[in-house]
Amino acid sequence: MTGRPETPQRAAAERRAAERRAAQRPAPEGVAAPPRVCVLHTVAALPAVFTPLLAEEAPGVAPYHLVDESLLADTIAHGPLPRTTARLAAHLTGAQQAGARAVLVTCSSIGPAAEQARALVDIPVFRVDEPMAARAVATGPRVAVLATLDSTLRPTAELVERQAAAVGAPLTLTTSTCAGAYQARVAGRPQEHDRLIAEEARRLAENHDVLVLAQASMAAAVPDDALPVPVLSSPRSGAAQLAAFTR
Repeated sequence: MTGRPETPQRAAAERRAAERRAAQRPAPEGVAAPPRVCVLHTVAALPAVFTPLLAEEAPGVAPYHLVDESLLADTIAHGPLPRTTARLAAHLTGAQQAGARAVLVTCSSIGPAAEQARALVDIPVFRVDEPMAARAVATGPRVAVLATLDSTLRPTAELVERQAAAVGAPLTLTTSTCAGAYQARVAGRPQEHDRLIAEEARRLAENHDVLVLAQASMAAAVPDDALPVPVLSSPRSGAAQLAAFTR
């Protein structure tokens, strides 16, 4: 009998299922189990991005990945909704019940919802973009934030503004949405997605001290050393927040 054909989506789902099984497997007797952490995504491609970063930045944790693309889809279509926050809160509660010591939310669009839902669980809930925002305001006063979605641009810009206010740092903030890049990625044209982002990034770099890439999915489009100003993205510094659970 012929099995179902292998597809990238099926392969990714099987990898995530294997990670969850491994995270739930008890440690051998007498051996302390590594702390379990949940990494919550709204883009199916991101577990493959964060798995190696977690191995480098937080090697002592046992991560498992949870993907719910509907959270981002509803935020894009309708803006922030109480029901979206409620669904996110249910995921956080489920992670706590599964024994996770912390949750990392990798989607900046639902970052405000993650902050609201923190009070509903007894474990830390990290926004992936908080370290990036802190570094941006420490780098220089002229900060440019680039996104491919309006739903991400505002939460990231507001986070940068809050970080600057918290430390009393001067801030001149510019925001830009890269037209057509998100549509190119959804249509399966990653090279066009990256090209559009890189072009807009070069334009913004001309008169800013630092460039912030608002979405984790943008990180590969502009390497750290591609421009004459620092280019900040969230995956690595966001993943590093979980290193606290390795000690």
